[in-house]
Amino acid sequence: MTTPRYVHGYAPAVQRSHARRTAAGSAPHLLPSLRPGLDLLDVGCGVGSITVDLAARVAPGRVVGVDVAEEVLATAREAARAAGADVRFVAADACALPFDDASFDVVHAHQVLQHLGDPVAALREMRRVVRPDGVVAVRDADYATVHAHPELPGLEDWLTTYRAIARAAGGDPDAGAHLVGWARAAGFSRWEPSASVWSWATSEDRAWWGQTWAERVQASTLTERLRESGCDEERIAAMAQAWRDWTAAQDGWMAMVHGELLARP
Repeated sequence: MTTPRYVHGYAPAVQRSHARRTAAGSAPHLLPSLRPGLDLLDVGCGVGSITVDLAARVAPGRVVGVDVAEEVLATAREAARAAGADVRFVAADACALPFDDASFDVVHAHQVLQHLGDPVAALREMRRVVRPDGVVAVRDADYATVHAHPELPGLEDWLTTYRAIARAAGGDPDAGAHLVGWARAAGFSRWEPSASVWSWATSEDRAWWGQTWAERVQASTLTERLRESGCDEERIAAMAQAWRDWTAAQDGWMAMVHGELLARP
């Protein structure tokens, strides 16, 4: 499988964080290309919050979400039912999509390529299943751009260690910077690169982002990855506490750049 060691896992904190994502916040580069009636595939859909949002924008077009983890697709199906969205969810590997050639007008993947051992192979698959006049839209974080205030040693340790863990798992935490090169290697003929920024500065945003990361550090699959990397319990606790301290800081601020790409066959 393409994601044998997904470093985040599907702990409640991870799913809560992912469920807050919307099409407006996570696919701004794609939205102008959408219209009713398009057939759309969401690769690595996770809990389905973005998928459901996209489905509303292309209805009555066919919408399918795929993810390698069947366990998270149950959450996605419930999200679609709650929203009254007509979305089909399928367990599938991004590098072996179970669809015929030229099956979709739009293929979307958000925060997926960074976790794959062979992102170019996944892009080739997306190129295969998109129609000749369609578009593949990808967006990935570049963790090398994360900057926070105040500068806390525990946060700096978290960032350095997380990037090392992600690479050890076979992914690339700085994937957003490589999208153009990967698209070229995958055989796309045209692409439109862009970038956007997630920022967390209000007390509400800091509470959401900081608390979810504190919990991920101490009570998720990532905790096991931290231990495997050589972190002892004291160091893990210090990382989690740094997230809480940053959350509580009245002047706390953090930002991260995302690379975006609209690629055409």
